[in-house]
Amino acid sequence: MLHHEKVSERKLVDELSDRCSASVKGKLVLAIQDTTEIDLGRHYNRINKSSGIGTLDGGFERHIGFKVHPSLVLDACTGFPLGYSEIRVWERPFEQPLKRERNYQQQSIEEKESYKWFDTSNRTKLCLKQAEAVIIIQDREGDIFEQFVTVADEKTYLLVRSRVNRKLDNAGKLWDELDRSTLLGSYMIQIDADSRSKEPARQAEIEVRSIKASVCSPSKNSPPLTLYAVEAREVNSSAKEPVLWRLLTNWSVESYDQAKLIIEWYGCRWVIEEVFRSLKKGGFNIEQSEIESGWAIRKLCIMLLDTVLKIMQMQIAYHMPEGCDPGITICFDHEQQECLAVMNKKAEGKTQALRNPFNPRELRWATWVIARNGGWKGYRSQQPPGMTTIWRGLQRFYDVLDGWNLFKDIGTP
Repeated sequence: MLHHEKVSERKLVDELSDRCSASVKGKLVLAIQDTTEIDLGRHYNRINKSSGIGTLDGGFERHIGFKVHPSLVLDACTGFPLGYSEIRVWERPFEQPLKRERNYQQQSIEEKESYKWFDTSNRTKLCLKQAEAVIIIQDREGDIFEQFVTVADEKTYLLVRSRVNRKLDNAGKLWDELDRSTLLGSYMIQIDADSRSKEPARQAEIEVRSIKASVCSPSKNSPPLTLYAVEAREVNSSAKEPVLWRLLTNWSVESYDQAKLIIEWYGCRWVIEEVFRSLKKGGFNIEQSEIESGWAIRKLCIMLLDTVLKIMQMQIAYHMPEGCDPGITICFDHEQQECLAVMNKKAEGKTQALRNPFNPRELRWATWVIARNGGWKGYRSQQPPGMTTIWRGLQRFYDVLDGWNLFKDIGTP
């Protein structure tokens, strides 16, 4: 299937975005964008280099693969992942000239790799048109002034980490004005240990500031835009790299609570980083795929992103409080639910302690069944099922589902 030309990347992505579109009606949602590289350099001598792969960042000869830029959609009120509004996959040509050789500064935005932010945002707007409002979240690479001009509208908002100290209409600078602004308040958070920077876990005090500013266009082709800037700064800290987020948005910020909400929304970027971790070494290890066609690995990547999402949805749903479960239909259709019902009977024990405690209309009911088939004992005294257990159970479920469908086909006169 992965090698079949009729199974295109676009069709796979469209199927995922259609499902996401159906789940956002009337909701306030976050659409989190980010880019990751799929490095296939370990298979340099085996993989077909003319099959949808190219160079990656760094310029090393054996550093080859492709880039993936998804837009992951979360319910802004619960943080529950609803799907992908878009997934952009591309390769950087081996023969692509250096920036200075192709006069990068003079190129139109459509010719640049950074166009991924515009294209993904516009496709996201189309996919999520039934949502109440959409907040598109991007890191510093997405701090492109033209996005606020062309992407933002009456129900589409950008929330971007500021990359440069932009000029203001009053001849000042954005960061300088933000630093001098009145302190709105502060709060304490727990920051986990960071193995990369060797920073231990710590309690951090975060000070919050916000201003409304008239930001100038760098090209002078557009009039100044009125935007809101929010700063989250860690103080009284001995950390080598204390927290310092300067965030730009067109969402109205007029109080401490609104500023803190903006910071919390931006903090949801960890979810897409967890998706990338699960896709690579922390989970499915797609970079170790033995497939020799880059095009096939690209399709596999899209399909695995869907699987990672489903596992994450089930794990989160299992921990959600009563009345907040998103419902089983977000992951399983009617036919799959019938198969799960049969598997549930076998997974349940003879005692009350080993009965599925959830409603069959809830996603956590399905999570219980899947986890039992992944090796989880099912007792409430145990640790809840983790992503690896759910993945093993999901593999088992799809094997059983194949047999279930075969049995139904044979038994149909």
